[in-house]
Amino acid sequence: MSILTFIGGVHPYDGKDISKDGPVCEYKPKGEVAIALSQHIGAPAVPVVNPGDRVLAGQLIAQASGFVSANVHSSVSGTVKAIEPRLLVNGSKSPCIIIDNDSEFREAEIKKPKPLEELTREEIVALVKEAGIVGMGGAGFPTHVKLSPKNPEDIEYVIVNGAECEPYLTSDYRKLMEDPQSLIAGLKVMLKLFERAKGYIAIEDNKPDAIAKIKELVKGEERIEVKKLYTKYPQGAERMLIYATTGRKINSSMLPADAGCVVDNVDTVFAIKCAVLDGRPLTKRVITVTGDAIVRPQNYLVRIGTNQSELIEASGGYINPPEKIISGGPMMGMALSTTDVPITKTSSALLCYQKDELLSLTETSCINCGRCVSVCPGRVLPSKLATFSNRGDKDSFIRYNGMECCECGCCSFICPAKRNLTQAIKTMRKEVLADRKKK
Repeated sequence: MSILTFIGGVHPYDGKDISKDGPVCEYKPKGEVAIALSQHIGAPAVPVVNPGDRVLAGQLIAQASGFVSANVHSSVSGTVKAIEPRLLVNGSKSPCIIIDNDSEFREAEIKKPKPLEELTREEIVALVKEAGIVGMGGAGFPTHVKLSPKNPEDIEYVIVNGAECEPYLTSDYRKLMEDPQSLIAGLKVMLKLFERAKGYIAIEDNKPDAIAKIKELVKGEERIEVKKLYTKYPQGAERMLIYATTGRKINSSMLPADAGCVVDNVDTVFAIKCAVLDGRPLTKRVITVTGDAIVRPQNYLVRIGTNQSELIEASGGYINPPEKIISGGPMMGMALSTTDVPITKTSSALLCYQKDELLSLTETSCINCGRCVSVCPGRVLPSKLATFSNRGDKDSFIRYNGMECCECGCCSFICPAKRNLTQAIKTMRKEVLADRKKK
């Protein structure tokens, strides 16, 4: 089996040994849960419950308000206390349905779907939409939209992103090891939608046990292959993954479907299996709680809306008060000022570090070494783009292909001058996108 990769990328310390060997533990929230109405790209969901209503786990509590939107279900049983703004990990306040958890976790009645072979394409997509599934790797794009390309007959590859290239994260790895059968079942559901497609399960080669296990399970499956990827960040980024596994290139103006591909991460494919084969909506996900400030790093199966501070407590608390806490991975995650925020469908990890290494770094002038260019997977010029951003020069930023940046952070990581390259580029990209939206 050849090892596949892309041009560029970096090799940060991966930190996966801290949490990768323990089995996933289910964690049930103790207090109230705050379930956000906007946990996805697109229009927020609209509540279908009111304060005072009794709800069950798995019950629809907010309905998608458009094609690019997603249903929201209760993760617990209890009483709706309020519908009010709460702080989320991105620092903004968003309307949430607050449920007073009764700790009984009684479930709404589940209607078992028809066997997969009897389901039509439209019925499968409807089940995914009904379940409120979104991209759980961080993007949050509604999955029923992704599974509904204009020309489904043009899809040639369905790729399961099992790279998990962000340092410290091990939730996907644990799912690959503990329940690979469900992953394969979810992939088969997706392949039923695209009859010409081949299924690829792409895994980095720092997970040889997962590769061996799944390779054995798909032996004899004509439409499914395991693709071994070279361990390098950002191997799991959509553009890099498509190039590594198929040799096809996409840019910022294209969707994976334009290259004949559909890509979903491990947790999303599990959720598709649960929705289409078991009739269960998306109410839980696996979260990695790790870092050198955590007493007992662990992967947890967590109900959506659970307060993140509860997971810190479940992990034994802090060895020492952390100087930095990140939601997500250290390369693309968001620093938190508080852990008093709820888990959403796109939450993947909670990282706690005793020391914030960035505090000791001093930004200096660019020395024109070219390292940022050599590691950039988007093949742009990060140093120039950051300078254009700092000057407010949008025209030059666009002319030098600034919109092709995937905001992976490789340039900032490798820069000997410790310039905030990614942050500057990200700021300008937001401004350009905002301008285009106004037009």
